[in-house]
Amino acid sequence: MNCPRPEHPNPQFERKDWVNLNGIWDFEFDFSDSGLERDFASRTELDQKIVVPFCPESRLSGIGFRDFIPAVWYHRTFSVEKEKLDGCIWLHFGAVDYECRVFVNGREAGRHQGGYASFALQISDLVHEGENHLTVFARDDTRSLLQPSGKQSDRHASYGCFYTRTTGIWQTVWLEFTPSACLRQVRYYPDIAQKKLVIQAEVQGSGTLSAVAAYQGNECGRAEAFSHGGSVFLSLELSELHLWEPGAGRLYDLTLTYGEDQVSSYFGMRDLRLDGFRFLINGKSVFQRLVLDQGFYPDGIYTAPRDEALRRDIELAMEAGFNGARLHQKVFEPRFLYHCDRMGYLVWGEMASWGLDISSSASYAAFLPEWAQVVQRDFNHPAIIGWCPFNETWDVQGRRQLDELIAHTWQLTRTLDPTRPCIDTSGNYHVQTDIFDLHDYQQDPEVFAASYRDFANGTGPFADPYADRQHYRESMPVMISEYGGIRWSVHDDNRQAWGYGEAPKTEAEFIARYTALTETLLSNPRFFGFCYTQLTDVEQEQNGLYTDQREAKMDPAIFRAVNSQKAAIED
Repeated sequence: MNCPRPEHPNPQFERKDWVNLNGIWDFEFDFSDSGLERDFASRTELDQKIVVPFCPESRLSGIGFRDFIPAVWYHRTFSVEKEKLDGCIWLHFGAVDYECRVFVNGREAGRHQGGYASFALQISDLVHEGENHLTVFARDDTRSLLQPSGKQSDRHASYGCFYTRTTGIWQTVWLEFTPSACLRQVRYYPDIAQKKLVIQAEVQGSGTLSAVAAYQGNECGRAEAFSHGGSVFLSLELSELHLWEPGAGRLYDLTLTYGEDQVSSYFGMRDLRLDGFRFLINGKSVFQRLVLDQGFYPDGIYTAPRDEALRRDIELAMEAGFNGARLHQKVFEPRFLYHCDRMGYLVWGEMASWGLDISSSASYAAFLPEWAQVVQRDFNHPAIIGWCPFNETWDVQGRRQLDELIAHTWQLTRTLDPTRPCIDTSGNYHVQTDIFDLHDYQQDPEVFAASYRDFANGTGPFADPYADRQHYRESMPVMISEYGGIRWSVHDDNRQAWGYGEAPKTEAEFIARYTALTETLLSNPRFFGFCYTQLTDVEQEQNGLYTDQREAKMDPAIFRAVNSQKAAIED
């Protein structure tokens, strides 16, 4: 644990000259939220120790404090060599929940609001040769209704589908050293029809941007252009076309050079399109066999203990016959998305929208800026096939959602990313959306099937329980993005676990129910996908196909046989 999670946190934008700052930091609770007044920013010692990047609620942090934490402080030192002072020094945070202020050598380096988006600060003017002091302050209030917090509990303890909170730093912190003229960010636009990749880069200073693509070690394209700074575009023609598709993450390596700055990256060539009821990937109708993944770990909470744990969750889903996941009420770290890209695993990117009062206009400022940062950060991942900013926008204390917030978020998302569809608010209540999805936890297979029989036959609509608040537009693509949730506990009495409906009494009954519910969706020629709840148990919610320790409750081959049946809508 000298340096937990030592791997580079973002393989799609990786420089050789970087320093991982994970490990043991000084730490202190600030229960009165008075540390700023007491000038904690200038202190070089704090009362406790914590293992970063694990949150103080987690066991892996070395603290494991589970009550509400209004504010926290972190401190550590880092060293900078004299030759590093000539260029730019960037301080990166994968994620800090929720309001963050950063101090270097007692001076404020910057601020960030949002518990899920990554951010970086240019700290060259604040550091000096030798030892430097880094102090981080984070404030968090999941009960305020003014910050997105996903499935973090608003009560003292976990309950139902709400779990242990995460406060402060929960992803890797690192330093990066670049020349003064450098790459800031890039966007990739694959064009499979023209066999080319269009690159949009944001650069700092003057220089020549060069891009070299290779597939399995063989160079297959290069391009370059000069820039005085700002935006620069490259059209990279490929001599070989290898398509990224479900189950086959055929990735190209990409080397980007701007002057003396060099970045290692990768991209995938694939195309997304909606066609009536069908969701097309590379022109082929693909049925999305998704599983709900909430990204919780019993020892790290929001943070996977090791990189291998991220990859293993994908492997477990694929072993059970799923070709992707709905990443639910949490923005997953880029390292997880890298494994999805590499393994050809389909995912929907979602924001942790619960916890925010979406009936208040104050939610605009709390939601839209961070969501825009998330879309920008994750734009280049071929595994992400759609966006879902909101989930089940229930009334808040009797007040209805602001429909204009839902519509404006959809419009912003499509403006930031015109290449992917966007579900405005999954399940309910749709306002403006590319896809109409429903959540249906009916446990009786016959009742479940009857709800969609007329729609399957083209003789009528499906039974929408929220038809008074949302309206299906004819021929719009449809998926059941939450279903199942069958309660099954292998270690506790099923009556003590939380799940949907009445738990089956035997494994045979569980399998029969799963089979009937799933086959109803696979056989419907107007559904392009489903999402089963869920991959693993999360604390008291024990409706996963695996336990929270990633143990199979039943043979995954049973579910793979059901899920792998050909769907009526797919080619």
